[in-house]
Amino acid sequence: MFYLIKSTLEERKNLKPRDSKEKYVAILSAEEWQSNSSKFDMGIDLEVSTFQIDSTKAEVNYDSLTGTFCLPDRNDISGENRRFAFALDEKGIVFIDDSGAVAEIISGIVKTKRWTNPSLERFIYDFLEQIIYNDQNVLAKYDAELDEMEDKILAGEEENYPKRLSEIRSDLRDMRIHYEQLEDLGQELEENENNFFKHENLRYFHLFTQRIARLHDTTAALRDYTAQIRELYQSQLDIKQNRIMTILTIVTTIFMPLTLIAGWYGMNFKYMPELEFKASYPIVILVSIAIVVISLIFFRKKKWL
Repeated sequence: MFYLIKSTLEERKNLKPRDSKEKYVAILSAEEWQSNSSKFDMGIDLEVSTFQIDSTKAEVNYDSLTGTFCLPDRNDISGENRRFAFALDEKGIVFIDDSGAVAEIISGIVKTKRWTNPSLERFIYDFLEQIIYNDQNVLAKYDAELDEMEDKILAGEEENYPKRLSEIRSDLRDMRIHYEQLEDLGQELEENENNFFKHENLRYFHLFTQRIARLHDTTAALRDYTAQIRELYQSQLDIKQNRIMTILTIVTTIFMPLTLIAGWYGMNFKYMPELEFKASYPIVILVSIAIVVISLIFFRKKKWL
């Protein structure tokens, strides 16, 4: 697939990059790139295997700038990433993609973008923006879920919080790393080492790196929030366990004298006068009840119950 960068992206069936006077965008499979890379005259021998791509980065070459994208799926961040590569020079940019991710992103650009001053720099900016356009909402959903989780923990509702917290913390870690890589990519583009970009258009890359920095800060704050909620959950568990231990201690303390009485008169010595006394049984009952009542009153006054 080929596009010319005009007021919008205009699709072309055939394109000769060397002869094109307008900036272009090309989407090729890895096999197509190997067969047609010489047509783009970028002075590189770039061998691409999308399965080996594990990060988002950019590398400056003598006549081109190459790199890769490794994008987490916003609907399943811990799932399989979308991977593709790119190569660009002052004439245009080529994406090498077998996943269909680039075609999806460019489709979004075609539907939503119109340019007064079309340029390669503006296209790259919109392409990068399309990758992160919904990220603020994704992070907001995590924030709302963590708030709800905190409220439920404080209310004493029992759920499997440690597992879900670990999942959210892992997702936020992956997004933080992703933003760091995107920020490095934006800075590499802004550096413009090969002078592929017009100086006045470098502001697009600066705007992008600023937005990525804000998303990175938000992600880091949410990750810290997960740690606070985990500590809150653990403290609530400790409080609950302390209450259980307090109740067990109170019960043990109440029944200790009763156990002493039962053990004392369970010896059945021959000359124990209480064994022959008719009122012994009701007296022991009354004494036991009195011990329990006095103990409960004492613990309530001490606010242990």
